[in-house]
Amino acid sequence: MTYDAPEDNTYLLDAGSPAEMARLIDQDRILTKSMGGPLVGLPDPSTFNTVLDLGCGPGGWILDVAFAYPHLEVAGVDISQIMINYANARARSQYLSNASFGIMDITKPLDFADNSFSLVNARCLSAVLRRDAWPAFIAECYRILHPGGTLRLTELVDIGITNSPSYERIADLWYLASWKAGYGFSSDGRNLGISHMLPSLLRNIKMQNIQYKAHVLEISTNTEAWPEFYYNAEVGGQQVRPFLVKTGLITQMDLELLYQQAIIEILSENFCGMWHHMSAWGNKPMDQ
Repeated sequence: MTYDAPEDNTYLLDAGSPAEMARLIDQDRILTKSMGGPLVGLPDPSTFNTVLDLGCGPGGWILDVAFAYPHLEVAGVDISQIMINYANARARSQYLSNASFGIMDITKPLDFADNSFSLVNARCLSAVLRRDAWPAFIAECYRILHPGGTLRLTELVDIGITNSPSYERIADLWYLASWKAGYGFSSDGRNLGISHMLPSLLRNIKMQNIQYKAHVLEISTNTEAWPEFYYNAEVGGQQVRPFLVKTGLITQMDLELLYQQAIIEILSENFCGMWHHMSAWGNKPMDQ
């Protein structure tokens, strides 16, 4: 399938791939579940009226919000045509007339008027936004928020901490490769380097009432989240291989052997792991 995103698309994986869309559908579901629901922890949803999800992918979060809160007008934007087509088809099939989706490059100025939304949400953009793009992105989120509106950012702390030596090696390669490519705020490429920056990014644009919350999933063998983690590792591993090889950190042959061993270890009876992510949110001052 031809990749449909613009040539300057910054997503490190293939946003036009059906396999990547399937992985994101799965990841989105378990992420929302680990957070307790799409709006858990935020102010009373009755205070919201217009909601936007940036980099919405296949649209799972928006569809969950639209179903649970039919009084809200919810919208999602993403750079991938295949993702947006899928999200719109799901909204129609579920008769969610309050949900809509469109194409937009969130690394550029957002095509929305000032003060348009009462809630702006964004999740898992560490592989989309280079570190030098985050300040402008956050400023755009602030611009399109109503006075008093809420901006929530949710990012992975890691891609899983496990007792699989091979998976840990692949994770280390991903952290270093993405850091070398300009992603994340790690000091040395040994971690994703984004979650610890979220409160500071919000403070830098003068957001108020800043709060944050950690989320964790156990991904050990025979736990509820293990099948989703395994699927994410299997499909995600295939998606990241071209990028990792391109960086020159590992050869195609060595990565293939490492990936096969990681799958064996994840399938073992004694596999143990935890997957961590974090949300941070705040409010735009009422006098803005």
